[in-house]
Amino acid sequence: MLNSIPACRQARVTLRTVLAGFALMGSLWPAGIAAETVPTAAPAALSIELSAAQADGHSCLLSFVAQNGHQMDVAQAVFETVLFDAAGQVSQLTLLDFQDLPAGRLRVRQFQFPMSCSDISRVLINGAETCQGEGLPEGACSRGLTLTTKAMELAG
Repeated sequence: MLNSIPACRQARVTLRTVLAGFALMGSLWPAGIAAETVPTAAPAALSIELSAAQADGHSCLLSFVAQNGHQMDVAQAVFETVLFDAAGQVSQLTLLDFQDLPAGRLRVRQFQFPMSCSDISRVLINGAETCQGEGLPEGACSRGLTLTTKAMELAG
């Protein structure tokens, strides 16, 4: 019977049958397997990198690179920060104002401390003291915060 159908029509019938088979297989495919193969987007969050510690006379200039991974701007981000001395003792508790952090952009912020860089063994970001921005979810500056360093130890 198939031989009585012209060759071009046989190809269409065969192609239609194959496509229908794929469509049927797709509708029967377990949803869990399909969900596992779809990559999920990284959660929106801030990241802060302690990029450099530079001696400046009798003080230390710490340079941070901050990136806002949120879809909306952060109008003001202030972090409670602790500096530890060479013996590992708390040396200074302070607030670092990272100012505004535009969505999806890098910003460099520098802070000067009245001590030698060699007297700072570790920097601890305790958490966000202030986090303001229109439409930001609660905890936007703390939840998912990523900390990295190219200088001394940075913890949070």
